[in-house]
Amino acid sequence: MTLEADGNGAGAPGVPTTGCNERAVTRERGQHEVFCGLTGIIWLHRKIQDAFFLIVGSRTCAHLMQSAAGVMIFAEPRFATAVMEERDLAGMADVDEELDRVVGQVLERRPDIKMLFLVGSCPSEVIKLDLDRAAKRLSKIHAPDVRILNYSGSGIETTFTQGEDACLAAMVPEMPQAGPEDPAELVVCGTLADVVEDQFKRLFDAMGVGPVHFVPPRNSRDLPAIGPNTRYILAQPFLGEAGKALADRGAKHLNAPFPLGAEGTTGWLKAIADEWGVDPDVFESVVGPGRERARYALSRQRAELEGKRIFFFPDSQLEIPLARFLAREMGMALTEVGTPYLHKKHLAAELDLLPETPRLSEGQSVENQLERCYADDPDMVVCGLGLANPLEAKGITTKWSIELVFTPIQGYEQARDLAELFTRPFDRRTRLEI
Repeated sequence: MTLEADGNGAGAPGVPTTGCNERAVTRERGQHEVFCGLTGIIWLHRKIQDAFFLIVGSRTCAHLMQSAAGVMIFAEPRFATAVMEERDLAGMADVDEELDRVVGQVLERRPDIKMLFLVGSCPSEVIKLDLDRAAKRLSKIHAPDVRILNYSGSGIETTFTQGEDACLAAMVPEMPQAGPEDPAELVVCGTLADVVEDQFKRLFDAMGVGPVHFVPPRNSRDLPAIGPNTRYILAQPFLGEAGKALADRGAKHLNAPFPLGAEGTTGWLKAIADEWGVDPDVFESVVGPGRERARYALSRQRAELEGKRIFFFPDSQLEIPLARFLAREMGMALTEVGTPYLHKKHLAAELDLLPETPRLSEGQSVENQLERCYADDPDMVVCGLGLANPLEAKGITTKWSIELVFTPIQGYEQARDLAELFTRPFDRRTRLEI
């Protein structure tokens, strides 16, 4: 081993069934094309500033991460790959000894690291490496200076955003236990850019909501205590396991649309304000200026998108909140909204706002979805990298769904940026045609 830096639904395929909010949902169970769950490390390692992500995988894993992150050879990122060699795969090397050595190398070189994740990959899962047991053993060795956790970033039968979900779920057991006598606190669950987090924190302070904790935190030592008086709200719709882990600890989920666009952000903040009993006049005075700025910015973008037809392939799990935003605030016509997993509880508020006209599909069957896409003849398709070039070759404008995860799009001040992610592909095609 060498160190190299770097909601399943039931139902038959294609058969419409009754989903959340009495909508017909087509369950797809066929050919998949997904990006790797290791990708979440790209934004997680930037967020948790004293954490290190050690992938136990192959050279392919290392190359993927270096390419996705745009890391130069001289950079010092807080992730690396423990590359499994032939001796490891053949069982000729002692995995525990190898991991001890590699983890020791990392911590000796990076004494600033206070939390280290052993991240499983497709190769490590195929040969059944028990990284959970290894993480517990290594935690005892390096305690109390470093906590070592484990989660899976494997791309087998997952979509790429589940990497973050698995990471945050692994952190929940490390959070202290709060008692019934402790005051109410809010946990915002889901990685947000620092600038977005600061914007929301100012709004919470102005409304008198608090204490507020963001998970993942910027420092791994700042994990909040969780108990019966904890309220949590999701900032990302793909955190099913993390949300379940918080609920299992006694935290109460605040159901809300996700903070995309003026409408979604207002609904998200209103759910929090209502739980804290914020006076409606105070709420309006706090959110009103930002909401109006967002509405004005979006009105200038709407003319470029209104009336255009859009088709969503399942990829990021952001599809339903994005579809709601594009339909209601930008005037786009939805043909089909596909998502890898449709979490009924977490998306209930979004589905209430979604127009009745589009088809909803859960899961993947690429050939079936391509046939429906061609029949719909949309103006734009939101899809993964693997489908974008073939669709562009057929004259269909595409938007890479992964770009919507890498870009700060939550909140009032980012509403224009969110809309521009959809106007730019049309602008690019116009320029190319000229």
